[in-house]
Amino acid sequence: MQIKDSSNTYCIIGDPIQHSLSPAMQNAAFKAAGLNSSYLAFRVKKGELGESIGSLRATGVSGFNITVPHKVEAMKYLDEFDSSASKADAVNTVHNVSGILKAYNTDIYGFIHPLHLRNVNFIGIKVLLIGAGGAARAILAALEAERGISEVNIANRTQGKARALLEMSRTRQLNCNMITWDEISKYSRKAELIVNATTIGMGNEPGLLDYQDINKDAIVYDIVYRPVNTEFLENAKYAGADVVYGYEMLLYQGAKSFEIWTGIPAPIYAMKKALLGTIGEPS
Repeated sequence: MQIKDSSNTYCIIGDPIQHSLSPAMQNAAFKAAGLNSSYLAFRVKKGELGESIGSLRATGVSGFNITVPHKVEAMKYLDEFDSSASKADAVNTVHNVSGILKAYNTDIYGFIHPLHLRNVNFIGIKVLLIGAGGAARAILAALEAERGISEVNIANRTQGKARALLEMSRTRQLNCNMITWDEISKYSRKAELIVNATTIGMGNEPGLLDYQDINKDAIVYDIVYRPVNTEFLENAKYAGADVVYGYEMLLYQGAKSFEIWTGIPAPIYAMKKALLGTIGEPS
């Protein structure tokens, strides 16, 4: 990991990383804002995280994003934590302030803002949350601020992770329950908000739910942004449900990261144009 000029350099670390659209989005933002800054992507494997964050600290990188699978483990290597990171117990944004690595979780805002734009009424709704990683933690933190949610049912392939997320939810004002992977379709039929917080859909695996298992009055939210139209979202649209695209969460969490790093409003239009110019407009 080599950075020649770190004074205005930012990056993202994760594995896999080749699919990331953050470099295109953030470099477009820096250009639109007239900033002499650049944004790179680095693959960091499991077992290399501590060393890699140490390298970023040593080179004086201005800030960085953290993506799967490091959003939880990264907390061990950072110095200070914004309330957003503490609420989610996971981080995705780091700002280097005079050598102090301060952590944030902009996934919370990135997730909830598209729902606010749609004026979603959370009173009495049932939520199905699929996944139990760092993104799911941020989603729970976001949902906690929305009063009146009836229940949140959590499903994950690894029961241990789902159990850990459920335990974390005990301190929150949410009625959370753990269900098995095989029960997803049973609970999806009654859910008003269904969220895929896994990476399923990035590869060639089949979609999470068939269209007949999706309530036509539901909102279906997929955090996977590449492809823009996942099979999960296609099935939701066929069922007549409203959908929220993964690029929307990426856009707004990235905008919040930009504002943390630079202290100026994010050029949303330029960032969105860069994203959709790469993955195409949703159909």
